[in-house]
Amino acid sequence: MPSHLLPVESPKATAPADAPRETQPAAEAVPFAGVTLVHAALRRDLARIPNALRLLQPDDAATAGAIQRHWDFLTAMLTCHHEQQDSRLWPLLRRFAPELRLLLNWLESDHHNLDHSFTRVTTLVRIATRDPASSWSVAYAVEELAARLETHLRIEERQLLPRMEGVFPAGSRIGTLPELLDLIRAADGPGTSDALAWLLEGVDPELVDRLLADCDDTTARHWPHWRDTYARCTDELWGPRP
Repeated sequence: MPSHLLPVESPKATAPADAPRETQPAAEAVPFAGVTLVHAALRRDLARIPNALRLLQPDDAATAGAIQRHWDFLTAMLTCHHEQQDSRLWPLLRRFAPELRLLLNWLESDHHNLDHSFTRVTTLVRIATRDPASSWSVAYAVEELAARLETHLRIEERQLLPRMEGVFPAGSRIGTLPELLDLIRAADGPGTSDALAWLLEGVDPELVDRLLADCDDTTARHWPHWRDTYARCTDELWGPRP
């Protein structure tokens, strides 16, 4: 197994015998956040994109462009998510939990089916953003796709995630938010700033702090700027945040 996928114990310095001991609570890692955050963000956007399509007006080119860009971004994030699972998570689970192989084979096959479905709906969204007269029928197609995806997400969450907790040790980097961000950086896809803001939109601030504690210092330092920039861009779609 690659060493970077395993938890690494930090070196411990020996304090003088008479030195006072201070206990600092360590930030508790959020296991498999790289999976669950994507699931939540996909559900959130697939629930509100149909309404944005139905409200689209023929002369509203700015909103039409914003919908198309956001849809393209969403599908790119879905691709990164599937790559994280198919190339990293599933091979390790097949090795260390062979009883899951049939389920993993089905999930990987369904990833390909979902990718084809998203490609088809991407064509429809492109048509709707150019010709809003078709936006209502395309909105229904997005809702049908969301229902199709929901079945897949529930199977992962109910049948797989509980088993993963017993396979990977506490502190493992597998399936975490930092691992997903590393994959996004290496891929020719969404920028890290947009991806992180999309993943953390609407997440409880205390949980955001825990998640950022798992990330590198540069990511944590730039987070407020990334969050605010992303919000300004998506206000065209969803309106200002409350």
